[in-house]
Amino acid sequence: MTVIHNVTVPQNVKTHILGFPRIGAQRELKFATEKFWRGEITEAELVNVGQTLRRRHWAWQAEAGLDFVTVGDFAWYDQILNAAALLGCLPARFGFDAKRLTLAQYFELARGNAAQPALEMTKYFDTNYHYLVPELSSETTFDGGVEWFFHEIDDAQTQGHAVKAVLPGPLTFLWLAKSKQLGYSKLDHLPKLLDRYTQVLQKLAAKGVKQIQLDEPILGLELPTEWIAAFAPTYQALAGHGLNVLVATYFDSVESHAQLLADLPVAGVHLDLVRAPEQLPAFIALWPRNKILSLGVIDGRNIWAADLGKVLVTIQEVKTLLGQYLWIAPSCSLLHTPVDLAQETQLDTELKSWLAFAKQKLAEISVLKRALNGEAVAAELAANAVAQAHRRSSPRIHNPAVAARLAALPSDADQRISPFAIRQAAQRARFNLPLLPTTTIGSFPQTSEIRAARAAFKQGKLSAADYDAAMKAEIALVVRKQDELGIDVPVHGEAERNDMVEYFGEQLAGFAFTQFGWVQSYGSRCVKPPVLFGDVSRPQPMTVAWSSYAQSLTAKPMKGMLTGPVTILQWSFVRDDQPRSLTCQQIALAIRDEVVDLENAGIGIIQIDEPAFREGLPLKQSHWAAYLAWAGEAFRISASGVANDTQIHTHMCYSEFNDILPEIAAMDADVITIETSRSDMELLEAFGEFKYPNEIGPGVYDIHSPRVPTVNEMLRLIAKALDVVPADRLWINPDCGLKTRAWPETEAALVNMLQATQTARSALAEGKALVIESRKQDPVIAHGAGCACH
Repeated sequence: MTVIHNVTVPQNVKTHILGFPRIGAQRELKFATEKFWRGEITEAELVNVGQTLRRRHWAWQAEAGLDFVTVGDFAWYDQILNAAALLGCLPARFGFDAKRLTLAQYFELARGNAAQPALEMTKYFDTNYHYLVPELSSETTFDGGVEWFFHEIDDAQTQGHAVKAVLPGPLTFLWLAKSKQLGYSKLDHLPKLLDRYTQVLQKLAAKGVKQIQLDEPILGLELPTEWIAAFAPTYQALAGHGLNVLVATYFDSVESHAQLLADLPVAGVHLDLVRAPEQLPAFIALWPRNKILSLGVIDGRNIWAADLGKVLVTIQEVKTLLGQYLWIAPSCSLLHTPVDLAQETQLDTELKSWLAFAKQKLAEISVLKRALNGEAVAAELAANAVAQAHRRSSPRIHNPAVAARLAALPSDADQRISPFAIRQAAQRARFNLPLLPTTTIGSFPQTSEIRAARAAFKQGKLSAADYDAAMKAEIALVVRKQDELGIDVPVHGEAERNDMVEYFGEQLAGFAFTQFGWVQSYGSRCVKPPVLFGDVSRPQPMTVAWSSYAQSLTAKPMKGMLTGPVTILQWSFVRDDQPRSLTCQQIALAIRDEVVDLENAGIGIIQIDEPAFREGLPLKQSHWAAYLAWAGEAFRISASGVANDTQIHTHMCYSEFNDILPEIAAMDADVITIETSRSDMELLEAFGEFKYPNEIGPGVYDIHSPRVPTVNEMLRLIAKALDVVPADRLWINPDCGLKTRAWPETEAALVNMLQATQTARSALAEGKALVIESRKQDPVIAHGAGCACH
């Protein structure tokens, strides 16, 4: 037996998880949260739903034999926002007291209010989960905030559980935060931040908590030297408070930091061996034999059942070396997986045997633990081996025709007929759009009526003819409203689509679908990724009939809406038995077929959304080139089968584009739309400095918030855009699709957007400039020699 900080550690391997999905198997948290927003339930009722879910998930962990239940992974909207509320570093512009923060105020931080836009939102490393970016300035303090975290600790303990607390590590929290203030480094905040972390650790210790997991995934990045140097003093400052600190890394290899991690004054370190199995030998070679090494051997980001026999071969050797200091876990938080496979009654038995959702991954960890600790698990291992063998040999996986088509692909299949300048001239002659053309990103509100019709159709309660008529009525409504508003390039609104990836996956070969395979994207927004298990092809057109019908209702050019190959790949649960690049090529050919059919049907403007393009980058910049090469090629393959006068758009969501602008330009879309409003057009500045060669539509209002921005707010953003993009290459549009918004706010916001656009057009026509004075001031029209564009 060994003692760490007065805790007796048995000889047996221990098991834990880094986090569990918070939404509930039936999306209970989503529905309760949205009811709270609508005023249909009280804060106390919402709090009760959260407690019920947490207790259920802790019970599952305990029943699976995990040595600790993980507490602190729950969040009402986002765990980084939770941390900011706990630490007491909320944006001063909201005027909220962090120590007395209400849930209503918490959601205002996430969604904005009448006076303040929401916190900026961006993707958590290379996942499709979006976190809220903490705002820091030289005036930021870390004076402490709400104690929800400690209340959850108390509750887990009252349920009789051994608790492992979890928080974002201090350096990762600072890295993920943002400051627009010049003259200081975010690391300048570290001393005060560590004071607050110390207070948190001391309070946990006083409650009898012995284990805490501090997530430091930034170690998987190629960090600046000053950030690497900050780890040793940071964890020295956090040592000695009576807790065993586990530093959790994930999403990439941290092999280059093996010695640094071995030397940290912490109880142990977690490694992601699913994403980076190659890092294990380096750690084994130098790892202290009295320090915990937690191995993430169950995939926390995908739904394929683990090959348990193969995993055991790897970790059995490590147990021989480390004994009780070996811990077993998923690779990362299970936040990125659906909750419970047992609910899936419509998946066929064979495919279901290949899968494991979050609850089933608890069972996989249990089998591994029992096997390593000498218990009888022969039956479980045998059943797993049979399922793995069936998956490898199943004829459902491979389609020779798909392989043959890829092999015969011409070398120029990813190139348009002519360069952009020639295409631009042809498109302008065809469409004759006004200066600063307006459009939307594609979707319009998915009303309860739309969802009810779709559900009734899927349940067989509504005939195909009646469903078709219902969707056509919604399309006609959307087209009429856009014509009345004066939008230059309308869309059909996507009433028929449940999700921008699932909709296409349902019509492509090689995909399967779940009933309850939901995962959180942001806040209450959940997505149900398709299961991409085999070779991909397109049996028949997917969108042509809907777009053609919409075009028949207006004289304006209707924009066809597709999801791009990289995003379909990124937002699916992708097969892990072949390179992702090959799977992406297969999807690209399927989308190419749809693009060509849309063109043949008379749709001259086609948007191929790639919001996940940046998301797919490896964490390490030195590994980017290979990904960008195949991802860019896949997009171009999907877009390059059309004539010069067919205009290809793409859309990208919140991401840092500065460092991949050459590759984005190489995608060669005629028009790119990007989300920029929450960053106050900061993202657009990089496009201007790069002199992005094609046309661009920066979002002028945030669709993730119900707040309706004023005309002057949008006019101010248009002015900022004109400062960096020539007027003849600038489009005006919202940040993203309008699916999640209600009609009243949608119409009000679009009316303001069109009015702001018309004001800007008039100013440009009269040779006036829109002058930007400050974020808080409205733009003014200044008389001068010319406009502010180049």
